[in-house]
Amino acid sequence: MPVITFANSKGGSGKTTSSLLLACALAQNTATAIVDADPRKPLASWKKKSLDNGTFPKNLTVVSDISEDNITKTIEGLAEANTFVAVDLEGLASRMMSFAISRSDYIIVPCKEQQQDVEAALDVLKKLGQDFDMLGRRIPFALLFTMTKYVKSRSSRAIIEQLKNSPINVFRTEITERDPFSQIFMRGGTIYDLDKKVVTNIDKAIEEVDAFTLEVVDRLKQARQAAA
Repeated sequence: MPVITFANSKGGSGKTTSSLLLACALAQNTATAIVDADPRKPLASWKKKSLDNGTFPKNLTVVSDISEDNITKTIEGLAEANTFVAVDLEGLASRMMSFAISRSDYIIVPCKEQQQDVEAALDVLKKLGQDFDMLGRRIPFALLFTMTKYVKSRSSRAIIEQLKNSPINVFRTEITERDPFSQIFMRGGTIYDLDKKVVTNIDKAIEEVDAFTLEVVDRLKQARQAAA
């Protein structure tokens, strides 16, 4: 089953947030797993909070304690048992990143709409090219803007416009900086569990995540058709 890897060598790019949002959305309807390959284990922490308050998704599996020695076998095993697998990598270019990429069907490179973050994302794209050369095949990938602002600065608009008009594949959907996305890490659970009396703009957050999820599924279908 499809393996979707979130990769960026720069920390704070939105990998963990976007991978968890996608995994929880997919788990609404089908068996989904997420690999927590960050040594800080943010998803393990989220899982504990979710289990403690009874909001952990029934169709979701979270696997932590990942190393270079076990990441390949872990991904392969989860792909056999689940409809989708998301991989949240550490913010570091490493052998683990290369191992995960080798088992991926699609790669998402999260990136904030700031120049230094874009430059880091472009470095990751170069690294992907090197990995593809070693693998002898190309894996489809796209850049995802994360933590974006509803009202964009002139520099942000220029960066986004430049990339969307370049040969680089960019997601149409953006993951905006929203309180509901922060709340799930504080409280546990998913955006679908949040109380509208306590957290604002939940409907907009759900709409955004659902659009992102649909685009991911559509990109996977297109990649599969192109490979056929």
